[in-house]
Amino acid sequence: MPSHKSSIKRLKRTEDERVRNNALKTMLRKTLKDVRAKIVEGQQINLNETYSNIDKVASRRTIPKKRASRIKSRLAKAAAKAAQKSVQGS
Repeated sequence: MPSHKSSIKRLKRTEDERVRNNALKTMLRKTLKDVRAKIVEGQQINLNETYSNIDKVASRRTIPKKRASRIKSRLAKAAAKAAQKSVQGS
């Protein structure tokens, strides 16, 4: 355990950040899992809410901004491919 006052404060702050980051990452994983499942099923999806969640996690530096951009790009690509497949199948 830390003995300096500043170290004690830093330990508490780190613990609070860890809890918040874990909650954000869990929310992000759940959101992505749901969206990907909808894409596979061929359901219509609105990516705006998903993009908002991804940006929220990135803005709080829980994940890097480039990773957020890559995730959004891959989701858009998968959604476009699924939409094209559903149009061709009709």
